[in-house]
Amino acid sequence: MQPHMHAARIVVASNRGPVSYKQDADGRLTAGRGGGGLVSGLSSMDRDAGAVWVCTAMGEGDREAARRAGRRLDTEDTGGHRVRMLDIDPDTFAAAYNGIANSVLWFIHHLLYETPLAPVFDADFRRQWAAYEAYNTAFADALAEEAAQGAAVLVQDYHLTLVPALLRERRPDLRIGHFSHTPWAPPDYYRLLPDDIAEQVLRGILGGDRAAFLTERWAEAFADCCARVLGAEIVRGAGGTAVLFEGRTTRLGVHGLGVDADFLRERAHRADVEERMAALREQIGPDRKAIVRIDRTELSKNIVRGLHAYRRLLEEHPEWLGKVVHVAFAYPSRQDLRVYRDYTAEVERVAREINSTFGTVDWEPVALHVKDDFARSLAAYRLADVALVNPIRDGMNLVAKEVPVVSDHGCALVLSREAGAVAELGDDALVVNPYDVEATARALHSALLMDPDERGARSKRLSVAATALPPARWFLDQLAAL
Repeated sequence: MQPHMHAARIVVASNRGPVSYKQDADGRLTAGRGGGGLVSGLSSMDRDAGAVWVCTAMGEGDREAARRAGRRLDTEDTGGHRVRMLDIDPDTFAAAYNGIANSVLWFIHHLLYETPLAPVFDADFRRQWAAYEAYNTAFADALAEEAAQGAAVLVQDYHLTLVPALLRERRPDLRIGHFSHTPWAPPDYYRLLPDDIAEQVLRGILGGDRAAFLTERWAEAFADCCARVLGAEIVRGAGGTAVLFEGRTTRLGVHGLGVDADFLRERAHRADVEERMAALREQIGPDRKAIVRIDRTELSKNIVRGLHAYRRLLEEHPEWLGKVVHVAFAYPSRQDLRVYRDYTAEVERVAREINSTFGTVDWEPVALHVKDDFARSLAAYRLADVALVNPIRDGMNLVAKEVPVVSDHGCALVLSREAGAVAELGDDALVVNPYDVEATARALHSALLMDPDERGARSKRLSVAATALPPARWFLDQLAAL
């Protein structure tokens, strides 16, 4: 496949792009910033680098924008990025995105299956997998067209695991990298996948020159899967780890993703954040401590066990009754999947139950908010005495990094040992087993009692670690390594 006449030296591929569109009743399109940590990282690309970003339409507004735009979206909508948005058949997209990426690969890498009942890899799964293959093929075709001779192509995440090998077939001249933003499952769990699918995903990523991860732990898990599932040779040396398979060498890399301190601190002191802070202070009440969590209602985020740990704190330490509020922002996620709707409902049920059991006329133990509001999240970061980040498993978790960066008076961090961020923040956090509700309750108690000077010192060190690898460096380091 030949490159386009305006081919790019740098091409990025991700499921979600830097812009999303809504269409009103009159057919007018309104552009808004795309969501997600990946968008934040990739948005750091230099607009003058001539890069092209290939993404897909996520909804009807996006599809209409892609149809109207032709090859490229208007740069006024995209923050200056050159963006090609693919108009993939809605049924193919739904089966690939919801059926495979979010309901199979996400579950595998976050260890989420209740294995007596799931997964079941039947004929429906095979039909969805065919859609995932078609989805990845559409990306590979577009990338082959967009990339100049010898260009660097950075493929992002679990939605596009097959793209590196497919693109290699089309354009062997390219330098191809794949980056995984999720954890990677250990071999025994990864092999829940059908044998041929487990091989196909690994072969897909190994089609690249480089496969990169957020932490050493996830890179090692990938290498172990390559060895166990494919029989690949793993070479470890001073130059890093590489996978040798069928005559090809794929180097492995690790690039931790930090936060943009300057942006967060400036944004956290705008007028809308100050307004939200005043409202939250009123809701929390005077002289009360705040335990803050901010998450999507994603199954891996472990919100329900966090609420149970808070309940145990109140049961075991009645001295905190009336003196602490759990500010829980649980923003609905993936509500087109029933399991996520059910989980969101359970979060709300447990929060109501705690309030019913312990609440008084002038004290609501859990302040639950379910409407996404970035300004309110920043306000909570600034107010937090304790931040609870207890995922079952997480590639990195940027909330753990954002809170200490914008905290007004220092914040104690209770952090799951299964979050990738623990590799960088573990020394100054209170690290917990995310399944152990009793231990998490004890950690919350210790965090609430922490001496203000110690809390402030820890928070400063957490902030330094959290900002050591800002998004721009994260992206440029991958490019340089490729």
